[in-house]
Amino acid sequence: MDISRSRYECTAVKPDQYPAGDMPEIALVGRSNVGKSSIINSLLNRKGLARVSSEPGKTRGINFYNIDDTLYFVDLPGYGYAKVSKKEKIFWAKMIETYLNTRNQLKLVVMLVDIRHTPTADDKLMYSWILDRGIGHMVIATKADKIPRGQIQKRLSEIRKVLGIRADVSLTAYSSETGQQRDQVWNELEKAVLEQTVHEQI
Repeated sequence: MDISRSRYECTAVKPDQYPAGDMPEIALVGRSNVGKSSIINSLLNRKGLARVSSEPGKTRGINFYNIDDTLYFVDLPGYGYAKVSKKEKIFWAKMIETYLNTRNQLKLVVMLVDIRHTPTADDKLMYSWILDRGIGHMVIATKADKIPRGQIQKRLSEIRKVLGIRADVSLTAYSSETGQQRDQVWNELEKAVLEQTVHEQI
């Protein structure tokens, strides 16, 4: 995808703060420190657009990024971070669930998992929730540059098995450092958004 302009739009914690209009939205979900900000910057070819923190749990709201006034990337707070209070975890969970349950502009959920590790209980819970809701989705295994190339397919097979990802659901290894599989990911995103839009019109 050729991107001429992308920008941070706003941060929201409740529905009345979401952007107005009907542009399609792609939401990114995943554990804290899985690399959501890094993959946004990589896919958009913008090094500092989404703030990358060395400390997990820094995304405290829902961040919207405008892509050529045609599409939003929506960065949801990371889950599974231990060093926040139970009250804050509940608040984050409610914020995420409200967005995913109510946002009509949402066309696709991209779930991120770290290719180096077996999906956690939190990952399995999130994926099960996505399946139960019947939301269009794809899964990206981040940090693919951190393991030998010869191990990538093995790790992807384990992730698919542990999460129970169907064969027809896209699972792609990605490196934000090298841009590995960037074109493939964009092709999958565009295809999924188009299919979801057509499905809603039928």
